[in-house]
Amino acid sequence: MKYCYAFRRFSDYPYLGNAFDMDPERITSRFLSRVKDMGFDGIELGVECLEKINGGEKGIKEFAKKLEDHGTPLLALRSGGLMIDPKYGEDNYKRIISSFKFAEFFNTKLINGAISIPEKSPYLDTGTELISSEWVAHAGLPFSQNSSRETTLPEYELLAKKYSEVCDVAKEFDISISCEVHQNSPVDNSWSAKLIHKLVNKDNFGINPDLGNILWNYDIPEELCEDAIIELAPISNYWHCKNLQTVYHPENERSVFIRVPLPDGEIDYRYAMTSLTNAGYEGYMAIEGTQNGDQFYKDYQSISYAKNVIKSLDISMIFFLSKSISITFLFLILPNCLSPILIAYFLIDAAS
Repeated sequence: MKYCYAFRRFSDYPYLGNAFDMDPERITSRFLSRVKDMGFDGIELGVECLEKINGGEKGIKEFAKKLEDHGTPLLALRSGGLMIDPKYGEDNYKRIISSFKFAEFFNTKLINGAISIPEKSPYLDTGTELISSEWVAHAGLPFSQNSSRETTLPEYELLAKKYSEVCDVAKEFDISISCEVHQNSPVDNSWSAKLIHKLVNKDNFGINPDLGNILWNYDIPEELCEDAIIELAPISNYWHCKNLQTVYHPENERSVFIRVPLPDGEIDYRYAMTSLTNAGYEGYMAIEGTQNGDQFYKDYQSISYAKNVIKSLDISMIFFLSKSISITFLFLILPNCLSPILIAYFLIDAAS
């Protein structure tokens, strides 16, 4: 497993920035050194950050060299949006295509995108009243705009056609496209992700199974994260990871969520990482950092936990393989000396 820092807080005293609207000039050597020291292999940035680089091609190459020199290359680029939205769809499509040129400068091989869109209305209909969209985060409610519940099959087919066009262009740049499972989007759970993956049917298209987005999409999750990751692991090519604690208010049909380091939340990442490993996943584990507090302390907890889990899985696999080899040797060398009962014992022991 390789580790990408998808930071969601940018704290570099005295500057405090917005991770989703980064100024590239603010990404300092001190920040990048801290990222490297935590143990990450590189970072994720949004295309909106790269669009702000001054100096044209020369400035882009200098920024790419800066990331490389600190051992924190740009491993993944964010560029999303719903490409079939009547108002913003064409702009979203063009922006994704334009991101390939940036990716080429940075030798970035993956573009990830969520296909959620801005609120269609300034109000939310709770079923009993209209409330301002500005009053609540669009998560943890009993309804979700632009969700898979509201999306028709023709819309999925139209979306798949757009993704197919994107993948064809991306292939010319040796780039893979990842569709993120995301709240308030047509791809917000395992069945909708499997559907779009089947419809697109391209070698360079995969799914980002962000389990946190499944957990906080509704007040009560549609599915267990454990069930979702088993379904999505075989078709995943990038993986956003965050963890949450839910505070449920049944009287209001409302859940609020506290973001915590990976080992401290409700999502069982040992289970999830085992599922991905068993499926042969070789992509990045992109750890979404904390949104408050000391990001370097909290996010170091997350990556340290992840590495310890992978280490334990590797040790278990080596132990299993060594036992299997030993059993094979016994079968080949001593076939007449092993009773059926003893053979059964070895098989059960190796699987345990």
